[in-house]
Amino acid sequence: MSSFNLSSQKWKNRVLLVFAPSVDNHSYQQQMQLLQQKSGFADRDLVLVQVLATDKSYANGHLIDESSAAKLRDRFRVDKENFRVILVGKDGGVKRSDTTPVRATTIFEQIDAMPMRQQEMQERSL
Repeated sequence: MSSFNLSSQKWKNRVLLVFAPSVDNHSYQQQMQLLQQKSGFADRDLVLVQVLATDKSYANGHLIDESSAAKLRDRFRVDKENFRVILVGKDGGVKRSDTTPVRATTIFEQIDAMPMRQQEMQERSL
């Protein structure tokens, strides 16, 4: 089990935070289904962080400790009973916040429209 610090991701990765009360939460289950197409995550330097109140929390599939999950909850002011999806850009700013499940394609389109991502795509195609 490791700790997860959002500031360590700054300028390296975008972070998609999925907050939910538990794995049994309907919105959480829907969201995880919508994100099954993981292929676009690596291309976009996108880290998936699942922050669950009553179950284990994960960052890119790696177990993270309770205090890391609690800090994320506090920072984004998400109660343990609430479902929320938050996209954090490489600059550390919140780019979107949803209270209902979001399609991966919707998130990818938003990321692809960002100036930093446009630049990355140009550099990678050279």
